[in-house]
Order: sequence, then C-alpha cells, then structure tokens
Amino acid sequence: MFYIELLVVLAAIFMGARIGGIGLGVMGGVGLCILTFVFHERPTAPPIDVMLIIIAVISASASLQASGGLTYMVAIAEKILRKNPKRITILAPLVCYVFTFLAGTGHIAYSILPIIAELATKTGIRPERPLGVSVIASQQAITASPITAATVAMAVLLAPQHIELSSILMICIPSTLAGVLAAALVSTKVGVELIDDPIYNERLEDPDFVESINKTTEPIDMSKIPQSAKLSVLVFLFAVLVIVIFGANASLRPEWINKGGNRVSMSMTSLIEMVMLSAAALILIVGKVRKVVEVSTGNIFRAGSEAVIAIFGVAWMGDTFIEGNYAFIEGGLKGMATQYPWTFAIALFVMSILLFSQAATVRALMPLGLSLGIPGGALIAMYPSVNGYFFIPNYPTLIAAIGFDETGTTRIGKYVLNHSFMLPGLVAWIVSVAVGFLLVSLFGI
Repeated sequence: MFYIELLVVLAAIFMGARIGGIGLGVMGGVGLCILTFVFHERPTAPPIDVMLIIIAVISASASLQASGGLTYMVAIAEKILRKNPKRITILAPLVCYVFTFLAGTGHIAYSILPIIAELATKTGIRPERPLGVSVIASQQAITASPITAATVAMAVLLAPQHIELSSILMICIPSTLAGVLAAALVSTKVGVELIDDPIYNERLEDPDFVESINKTTEPIDMSKIPQSAKLSVLVFLFAVLVIVIFGANASLRPEWINKGGNRVSMSMTSLIEMVMLSAAALILIVGKVRKVVEVSTGNIFRAGSEAVIAIFGVAWMGDTFIEGNYAFIEGGLKGMATQYPWTFAIALFVMSILLFSQAATVRALMPLGLSLGIPGGALIAMYPSVNGYFFIPNYPTLIAAIGFDETGTTRIGKYVLNHSFMLPGLVAWIVSVAVGFLLVSLFGI
C-alpha cells in the first residue's frame, strides 16, 4: 500500500507541475482526497502558520513593488554593473543574490537580467557566463533570506528543537554565498569566447541583429524616482533588520506567563507576521501608493499567492502521506539517514525538481528528516538542496535569461539537460551543502 500511495502522491505532483500556476496546490488537494477517502489515511493539520507568514511577507514585497521601491533597487543594481562591465561574471550573480536576499523574492531578477545580457555582449563577454550563474544566485539567496517562505518554513519546523532563525542564517548566508562565488568562478571558463561562438558569428551576418545588439538601453534615471519610493525601501529593509535582530535575541521579544506558570516569549511566527504586515501598511503610506489595487495585481503578489496554494495542497498531502506511513518509512530509511545524513540532501534536491518551489519542498520533506532523527544542524546544512528546480530548464527565470541573450550563447542543449544553468547550479548546490556541514560542525549546531 505504501508504494501505491507514493505513486498517487508523485502523480499529483507531476500533474500539478505540468498544469503550472496554482495547479501544484490544487492537485495536491486531489491527492489528499484520494489518500483520505480511498486509502483511509487520517489527514494532518494544514500548514496554516507557514501560509500566513507567506501572505504577510508578500503583502510587504508587493507593496514595495507598487510604491516604486523595487524600481529604485534595480536602478542601484544597474549602476553597480555599468561601472564594472568587465567583472560582470562575478558581480552580476552577487548583485542578484543581494537583491533577492533583501527583497525576499527571486522575481527581481527579471529586471536585472536584460542589463546583464546587454553589458556582457557589449564588453565581449559570453553572456551565458553571467546570466547562467545569476539565475542560480537568485535561487540560492532564497535559502539565505530571513523573509522568504522557505526560510520561514525552516524556522517554524526547527523551533521545537530550540533552533532560532539566527542559527539558520548563520549557516546559510555564508554557505550559499560560497556556493555562488564558486559557481561564478567556474562560469568564467564556460564555453568558448563570444567572438568564437559559431551561433553568435552566424547571427552577426544579419544586419538587423547587429543593429539590435548595438542599441544602448538608457539607464534608469534615478533623479526621476520619487523620494517616496526610496523611503519605502528603507521601511522594508528596516522590517527585515527587525526580524533578524529579534530572531537572534529571544530576550528582546515580549514575554508572558502561560497557563502552566512558565514564562514564554513571542514566537518568530507571530513576530514575522506582525512586522511584515506593519511594514506593508507603512509602505502604502510613506510610498504614497495611490492605486492599492496594483499591490494585488503585480507579479510578486501573484507568485506569492501561487506559493501559498502550493504549500496548502502539496504540504498537506505530503504530511498526511508521511504520517500514515511513518512506521514503514522509518524502518526503511532511519538507519541510512542516521549514519549518512548527507544522503537526505539528494532526496531534497530531487523533490525540489518535482515541486518547483523551495518552500513547498521544505514543508513536504523536512518534517520527514526530523522524524528520521536527522539533527537540526544537518538539515540546515542541507537546506540549499531545495534549489534544484534549475535541473529541468522550464522555470520562468531560466526561460527569461535565455530570451534576453540575443547572442544565443545561453541556451538549452540538444539533450535538454545540457543547458546553460546545469554546471553553475550543480557547483553552487554541492559547495553550499559542503560548506554548510563545515560551518555546522564549527559552530556546534
């Protein structure tokens, strides 16, 4: 029965991924119905806390976008890159990493990728090099930012083990940065030089192509960005800082006496929800957002809403499946997971390929890791493994990067998996996890 139920779960995930959008979440609901009504598995509680945190965070991020704050951040990124075009393969992924880290969403990369492609082409650098690793960097930053759905889900799951958000950041920020830098260094040697690329040389014979690549896109005029947009960025960054500070110091949070007479402090779940909702309200005010409807119609709010539905359906289905088959799973995997905990990183990587979501992967599989007895520190080290959805090149940021590269160097190969993002993605994953385990042992987490 275990294998039949597993087939149902995988089929729901596969079909949901094929549908796209909210398909992953709603197909998770179908799988849950089959597990409950056909196999009589008792449904677990839906992941309400994680979903509420995502809603609070995307409210603030979407408000920042509506206020023009994201445009201001992109303008800063563009200024940095245009000043150092020859170092773009190293700088571009770092810029994408930092901006995703601060904004809490990888969607900011859409605004930076065309700038990267243009500057690389005009400098004579193969655009595939900075574009490929920049997309990977925007994914890696998701597992280092304190306000992403995936990191919040990790914090909620590890809270019973007395592991704070600060411990997750202390490991994941340096480990993912190390992975990005390693991938960037490897990317500097990817492929032949632009001038020697046969596809690029073939396109140079087309006068329209030559005219197109010689056009210079006007930089964003920062003088035209209103002061209100800059203030909204400060509000958002201050909210992120508050979360990090309070996450690192539990003594700063309000405390109460519970019914058992014990002193308890405010949970990080409640703190993040309050701070980000308050930040959204302040941004709407100081950012002078006149059309509030733009908050809910922007791509950040739309993507965040899809993430909520995905976690709702898939995580609920996954929890129910694992809980109903816990004895079988524990008997088959506990020995290997305890003796070789790093093998669980492969399971996380494979699941993320199927789910196309770091948060959904965390919520679906990390509870299994805890139930198998894998230490919380090891799970933190393996956390960047949930960034595996670059493996199959159909995620929007990957497709966008290919589209922005007019030279044709950023591409999907003949065998599909030999694409421009595979090497930097694998390097970033392996280095991040390895450095994570090293840091966990050094800090004794």
